[in-house]
Amino acid sequence: MPKIVDHDQRRDEIALVACRVVAEYGFDQATVVRIAREAGYTTGMVAHYFDTKQDIIIAALRLILRRIEERLTRPAGQTAPDLLLLLTEALPVDEQRYTECAFWIAFWGQVSADKRLKRINAWVHREYMRLFERCLARAWPEWAQWAPSTRDQVLRSVVTFINGLTAGAVVSRSDWPAEKQLEQLRLPLQLLRAWATSAAAAGPDKLRKSHKTPASGSSAA
Repeated sequence: MPKIVDHDQRRDEIALVACRVVAEYGFDQATVVRIAREAGYTTGMVAHYFDTKQDIIIAALRLILRRIEERLTRPAGQTAPDLLLLLTEALPVDEQRYTECAFWIAFWGQVSADKRLKRINAWVHREYMRLFERCLARAWPEWAQWAPSTRDQVLRSVVTFINGLTAGAVVSRSDWPAEKQLEQLRLPLQLLRAWATSAAAAGPDKLRKSHKTPASGSSAA
C-alpha cells in the first residue's frame, strides 16, 4: 500500500526549515540546496513544492504569521488577558520565537529591492496591525470607548515599538534576555494606555490638540 503523503505538511516543513536557515546563515546564504539539505530532502523534492527560493521564503512568512496568529488569539477564558504576556508571543523570548523574529529581520533587509516582496510585506504589515488591534481590544476593556484616531495612534505606536525591540533583541541577543524585553515593553504600554484614557476623558477638543503634540518631536509611526 503506497504511503500517504501530506503535501501541506511537507510544504510547512520545508518553510520551517527555511526560517531556521535564514535565521542562522542570513538571506543570501539560505540557498535552495542548503534548505533542502537541512530538511533532509533532495533539491528535486523541494522543487516539486516550490518553483523558486522566493516562493519558499513567502511560504515561510505565511507560516510564521499563522503561528503567531494562533498564539496571539489563543482563548483566554472569561477574564481579559494580560496584554504584556499576550504581546510577548511576538517577541524573541525563546528559541522558536527568536528564529521567527530573526527571519523577519533578514526578510526586511530584502524588501526595498524587490517589488514582489514589497507587496508581500505590505500584506504582512496589514495582517500584523489587525492581529495587534485584536490583542488591544481583548486586553483593554476601554479600547472600544476611545476615538478611532486615538486607537489608531496607540496601535501604530505599539507595533512600531515592538518592531524596534525585536530588531534590537535579534541583533544583540545577549543584551536582551526575555525578562528585559518584557520590562522594556511594559512602560510604553502603561504610558500609551494612560495617555489614551486621559485624552478620552478630556474630550474631542483637547484630544485634537494632544494629537498635535507628539508630531513636533516624535518619530513614532
